[in-house]
Order: sequence, then structure tokens, then C-alpha cells
Amino acid sequence: MISGIWKWLNDRWPFSTVIRAALEEDITGGSRYAYTLGSALLAIVLVQVVSGIFQILYYVPTVDHAYDSLSYLRLKVPFGWLIHGLHYWGANAMIVVVLLHLSRVFIWGAYKRPRELTWLFGVALLIITFALSFTGGPLPWDQAGYWAAEVGTSIPGSIPIVGDLTTNLMRGGPDMGQPTISRFFALHTAVLPLTLLILVVVHIVAMRINGAVGPWKSMKRETTGPFWPDQAFKDTMIASAVVITLIALSVFFPPPFTGAADPLSATFTPKPEWNFLFLYQALKYFKGPLEPLGVVGVPTLLVLVLVALPFLDRNPERDPFKRPYAMAGASLLFSVLVFLTIAGHVSEPGSAEQAVSAGSAESPSGGSAVPQNASATVESISKGAAAFRANGCSGCHMIDGAGGSIGPDLSGEGNLSRSREWLSDQIRDPKSHNPNSIMPSFGTLGDQEISSLIDYLMSLAAVQPSSVASSSAGSGAGRTPSSAKTPTTAAKDAPGVAANIIGNPEQGELLFGKQCSSCHGPAGRGKIPNPGSSDAFVPALNPIDKELLSKNPQDFADNIDKYIQHGSTPEGPGPRLHMPSFGDDNVLTQQQISNVEAYILRINGINRAALVNPGMSPTSFFFAAVSAFLIIMLLIGGIYACLPRVDRDGQGKDIE
Repeated sequence: MISGIWKWLNDRWPFSTVIRAALEEDITGGSRYAYTLGSALLAIVLVQVVSGIFQILYYVPTVDHAYDSLSYLRLKVPFGWLIHGLHYWGANAMIVVVLLHLSRVFIWGAYKRPRELTWLFGVALLIITFALSFTGGPLPWDQAGYWAAEVGTSIPGSIPIVGDLTTNLMRGGPDMGQPTISRFFALHTAVLPLTLLILVVVHIVAMRINGAVGPWKSMKRETTGPFWPDQAFKDTMIASAVVITLIALSVFFPPPFTGAADPLSATFTPKPEWNFLFLYQALKYFKGPLEPLGVVGVPTLLVLVLVALPFLDRNPERDPFKRPYAMAGASLLFSVLVFLTIAGHVSEPGSAEQAVSAGSAESPSGGSAVPQNASATVESISKGAAAFRANGCSGCHMIDGAGGSIGPDLSGEGNLSRSREWLSDQIRDPKSHNPNSIMPSFGTLGDQEISSLIDYLMSLAAVQPSSVASSSAGSGAGRTPSSAKTPTTAAKDAPGVAANIIGNPEQGELLFGKQCSSCHGPAGRGKIPNPGSSDAFVPALNPIDKELLSKNPQDFADNIDKYIQHGSTPEGPGPRLHMPSFGDDNVLTQQQISNVEAYILRINGINRAALVNPGMSPTSFFFAAVSAFLIIMLLIGGIYACLPRVDRDGQGKDIE
């Protein structure tokens, strides 16, 4: 029956001819594991296509729902964690393997005549792979992807004449928003995959026309070996091992939850994806008028070198040991790229990222600070405003009706004519002015950051209520100051938006240290006195009160979110300290609150991103996948051992 169906199909379409053309190939020098990188790359592409299609079934490409829809897929859809993990790690592996494949082709000299066109198609595939990485990064609309795209799309802005136009075309406007995610989604799921598919086909066809280049030693090229079954077996082994590796990474190193995109965040260091860090770091060496040269020149030069290579290197010699200049140049380029990548990873943000941060470094009331001291620059004041927020000062101090009420209102600080020395001492060592001060020391800040912070404080002038009311509502201006609120049962109100967002505990730890540790102590273990309260101390968070603790992450987040959003006043005749309303007064954004909540859950042994419906335990799935892999490999190995070999004349012969 099967043979009948096969004959029926073969009579109507040349299946046998196509399969024979794909499998019957003589490999110069015989099969080698070194030739399996192309098949490994093809396997990764298939993983990306399949996992990407499954993600599209749940993903909502809007700024309001992108992060939540992927969080739902990862936590609540059976095997959704696997789908997203495979796509995440597959994207990274695709970059690595395509670079390894390109390096192998270079070392073997396989770019030389008559294989120039095959090399050029490979270079095009490399560019498309990087484009897929760039456009896929911001689609989750999380902190990492958002800021990577913010930096990446800001870089072309320094190009004269066409810079702003290029940035606007990439973003769909001057700012990151819905047009950005729509454009990136269309490119990532339609335009670039179709281009990739076409290039893969033409690349394979070009490679098959000229055949495998074989070893670089002429004596080893005198023999040939069949693609089927020798090379096909090796390709299958390596491709399967790559898939198992992707599964292992998805299980034991799941993609992190970096939190939903928060344009107002001043705690997240904006950097591009790891594969663009070399360019990010290189641009730091092109300052001022040279910046456009770095933006355009560096990537253009790299592409031109790759494109021109087969036409510049016309020496037919392929042995790498007899091509000292070519190998030395490639080694130097590789070393520079690795150095720039590592340096970019550990370095501080450069000019592009500082510009990005400065764009959101407004005064807490939403308006720009006006300098009252002539020596201060707008840039310094802007940096000081960012430092004020990043270091948690707004948790205790109010400015223009927004912020905490534990410390004094700083709205008119610039009118008090305090000296810079006094402000510097207060920031570095508050107890030097008041031995009973509960303000933490910020002596670890750098001199430049403290100087900018002082510039910002000295620029603050008293603001009339009418001005506050007309400020941006998104910053909390126009609200009744928390000090004027009647502290009744605000904590009993419903949880806010943050309770339903999967936060980033690492970012939450930073925020907790700046906003909460002065009252709750480092890591929530402190026992800070609170005279006038019934307990006489600020409640500890590590461990937290049993009434708030829950093994269900959502219930736990709901329990503590009400306090963080609305604040609370401890019971007692006159407590000195009360918890400010970080949400109602917009001291923290909803995403920042979710980060703090994720950290509080973590220090109490609860994972905010715990799987709700995994379908199967990730660890159990991994061992099941490995077992299946070993069984399949044994079967394939047995079949391979029994298959006859085909010589050049097409006559079958035993493996003996």
C-alpha cells in the first residue's frame, strides 16, 4: 500500500528525483564533523520558525499587552515556557553558529573562486540574522528589549541630515511607542523571515553547484565520500545535540523576567543586545564631530571587508598555515571584536545612553528644573534630577507635591541659600548635622554625581499650587500631598496594576535599597525604631508577617501591593514614621512597584515568576528529552551501521 501511494505521488511530482539530488553528493575528502555547522544552523532556523509560530498564537503586539501576553504564555500555557525558551536561546545560538560557520568557511578558504557567490549569500544571511535579533529584542516590550531598542534606534540620530529621519523611520515617530512595536513585529515575523528563507535556498543551491571545498591539503582531497549516509549521519547527530542544548538552556537557564518596559525608569542601564555591544563600545571612541563617522563608518567598514574578501584575496592557496597575512588580519579583527564586546558589557553608558536617560530626567513634578545658581548647567541639573530619583530620595522627600513625607519638603530648597558644603555634608553624612537623623548616608556616590545632585537641589524654587496642578499628571503632580492625606484605611483598598505585573527582582533589590532599606533595613531584616507606634518598630519584611505571606505568588503580591500603593499609618498614639503611598503619589511607577514586590517575594522564598501550568516539570521534560534523544541516536546509529556504502560508480558495497 505504501509503495502504491509513493508511486502515485512520484508519477505526479518528482519526489524521488529531488530526494536523490539532495542526498547523492560526493564530498571531497570524505564526511567531517567540521561540515555540520550549516546543518546545525538550519536546525536552529527550523526551531525558530516553529517556536515563533506558536508564540504568535498568544502574543499581542501592543505596548499595553505585549509583556503580559508573553508572561501568560510562559507561566500559564502548558509548555509555553519551553516555546519561549527555545525561541530566546535559539536566537542567541543562531548568532553564534552563523559566526562559527562563517569562520570555518574563512579558515578553509571556501570563499575563493569559484565560490564567491556562495560567500556573498552567506554574508547576506549574517546581516539578516543580526537584523532578526535587533527587531526581535523589543517585541516582549520588557525593560531589556525596550532600552536596547531605544539605544539602537538613537544611534543613527547623530548622522547629519538623515539622522533624525532614520530614527523616525525605525521608531515610526520621534519616540518609542506603538508604531515602533508594530514596525518591528512586521519586520521580524514577515519581511525578514521571508528574506532569510530565500537566502537559505539560494545559498544551499550555490553551495551544491560548486560542491564542498574539502580539506585544504591536496593529498586529502584525492578521496571522496558520499553525503548519504556518512555526512547525513553526522549532520543529524550535531543538529540533534544542538536542539537538546537549547532545551537544556530553556530548562536550567530560563529567559529572565526583566519587567515591563518603563520609559521613566532611571535604574535600568540602557545597553543593546550582546551581539551589538562591539558597536556600542566602538562608538564611544568617536566623540563630537567624529560620532557620525563611527555610526556609519564602523558597520559599513565591517560589511565591506566581508563583501570584498573573495575579490581581494585572489591567492588560490587555501591552507591557513600558508596564508599568514589573511589569518593574522582575521585574528586581529576577532580579538578587537571580542575586546569591544567585553568592554561594552562592563562599561558605563556612553553618550547615546546618557542622552536617553536625560530625556526622562525631569523634575519629579514633571517640569524642568530652572537653575537658580548661574554656575549650574542644564545638563548637570538634569543629571542631578535623575540621581535624585535613582537613589530613592523621592521616597522620603516631596517636591512640588509629589514624593514622600518622611523627610522635609524640598520644593523650595533653592530659596534657602544653603552652601554647597552643607548640602554635600548632608548627602555624605546626614548625622554630621543631626545625630538622630534616620536619613541613610549616600557617601558612596561619586563626586560628580553628588555635585549634579547639589546643582539640582539648589535649582529648586518654591512652586505655587497652581503650577503644580498644571504639571504632568503622569508624574503625580496635582495630587494632594501625602502629608495632607488622612491616613486611615488606605491599605485596605484594592491592589493596583503592579500586583498583576511580573516584576524583576534584581531591579527590585536596587529600588528596595534606595527606597525602603532606610526604614525596613537591608534586605528587609532591619528593626528600625518607630516611636509612637504600638509595635515601637517598623515591621520587618524578611520574614514578613504571616498574614501577608502566601505560597501563591499572585496572592502574596496582592497582599503587599495595597500597602505599597496606598501607604499606611501604624497603630499607636503618634507614630513618627508611616509608610508613604508610593503608587498614589507616583513616587514609583507601577513597573518599579512590581519589581520591589518581586524582590520582597524572593527574600521570603517565593518566586514571582513561578510556573502556574507548565504542562510538565521542566526538569522532568529535560530528562525525558535526553532519554528520547539517546534512544533515537542508537536507532539511527544502528541503521547507519547497516546501510551499504555507494562508490563513485554507484555500485553498492558492504561496509567491510
